Amino acid sequence: MGLTMPQKAYRPTILIVEDEEGPRNALKVILRPFFNLCVVESGQAAMMVFREQPIDLVTLDLKLPDCQGVDLLRDIKQERDDVEVIIITGYGSLKSSMDAIRYGAAGYLLKPFNVTELIALIHQTLEKKRRLDCVRAFLRTYGGEWGAGRNSAAAWNHLRQDYFSLPQTKQNPDSRFGAYSEYAPLLSDLLEAKSRDLLHHAYRVTFYSNLLAKALRLGAAEQQALSIGSFLHDIGKVAIHDGNSSHAGNLDVTEPEAIKQHTDIGARIILPIQLPAEIGQIISYHHEWFDGSGYPSGLHGNGIPLYARIVCIAQAFDHLVSAPPGRLAMSIEEAGEQIRRQAGTHFDPSLAELFAREVNASKDSLPALASSSLS
Repeated sequence: MGLTMPQKAYRPTILIVEDEEGPRNALKVILRPFFNLCVVESGQAAMMVFREQPIDLVTLDLKLPDCQGVDLLRDIKQERDDVEVIIITGYGSLKSSMDAIRYGAAGYLLKPFNVTELIALIHQTLEKKRRLDCVRAFLRTYGGEWGAGRNSAAAWNHLRQDYFSLPQTKQNPDSRFGAYSEYAPLLSDLLEAKSRDLLHHAYRVTFYSNLLAKALRLGAAEQQALSIGSFLHDIGKVAIHDGNSSHAGNLDVTEPEAIKQHTDIGARIILPIQLPAEIGQIISYHHEWFDGSGYPSGLHGNGIPLYARIVCIAQAFDHLVSAPPGRLAMSIEEAGEQIRRQAGTHFDPSLAELFAREVNASKDSLPALASSSLS
């Protein structure tokens, strides 16, 4: 890609947060022809500008005179999750890059940066922001109708029309979605527009479910249905207005009733796009417990569809090892033992034992998965 950016009447505004004069001036020279710029040298100044005027994207150094860049990133995303942030730093490390992405950064560049790479990343990030803003606007207007089960087909048509009318870079098809690959970017953006954590959870649960699928030697078509269903298991949460949609629903039956409705809501949401029945079963029944004490239908034992039993374990395990703020995450070994302890009550005993063995055997690759799935 060259340096030419699309010429539009609307010029996005970029906030440059950089305390070093050389990189700061370079960014101004490179970006001024294409964007409106605000330039500051500290975290405090950045937050003042951020609160006083609309910002579309922030370029952020990790080392600032008054704070750590990751702390500023967290403050920005807590206040305005729709603002995208690109980290540009000369002090990069694997941990800092993973922390940045985990806290919501859209990209990460090392100094000295390549100009073409910078422009391409900004273009890609702003394109993504336009998609997510489109989906967020849709959810504000139609999310309640989805949740109430009204006009779901009409809502999908409206969303598709708006979403696919946006200028979009051609994306590689997602092989996991097979014949439904055209829906993959839209479904991914639906989850992320609701909550970045919800999207990350979906990726990880898909991985954990696939561990079991391979151990069970499921066929290609079966693995594909399981992959789609595990990725979409929490799709109903996009239509629920709550403060913590991504982590509600682990091993606690006392979660709010509104959150418990996400299984039924999700099954209704996907009906108009005619995904295979097994996917709807995963969405509907991934909170059914083996002893019959789960929800929404109180199914028990082998009466719970196999794929739903698999995803029940995978999503519970992920909640244990990737705890929300304020709760200590378990180690892989501890979480595996927790799954074993609840075999026969929460989980299918044979699947629980097999899953615990598989995650222990794969534990060296799981941290890499957790970080890579956040991109």
